Amino acid sequence: GDIMSKRIYSDILADLSKPVPRRLLKSKKMGGANIVFIPWYRVSKLMSHYTNGHWSYEVKEKLLTSSNILMTVTVTIYAEDGSFSMDGTGIESLNAKGYGDPQSNAESMAFRRACAKFGLGLDLYEGDL
Repeated sequence: GDIMSKRIYSDILADLSKPVPRRLLKSKKMGGANIVFIPWYRVSKLMSHYTNGHWSYEVKEKLLTSSNILMTVTVTIYAEDGSFSMDGTGIESLNAKGYGDPQSNAESMAFRRACAKFGLGLDLYEGDL
């Protein structure tokens, strides 16, 4: 059929739940540990790939405290059999050292967590999302 047609939700979930190819992963040192993760732009590409482009992403909430920024994002998949949404949250210290600015880091974390709730990269997470 049409390459850009909407897919069935269970089929999308099955694909998103597959282990992420190792070549798409990156690692970084955090507190002495080596953290393996999928960069947000690769998460975005995988979401587009598995949904035929039928998904969206929205920042729902941004909360600034004296020391942290918290973000909540909603990712929605538009499938043939309905629309399905997941929220993700991210928090970053305002004086965090390292790559990127705190807002982008919090947003990236929230986005990746929301996608992980659909199964994407779930094999990389240990403990709570």
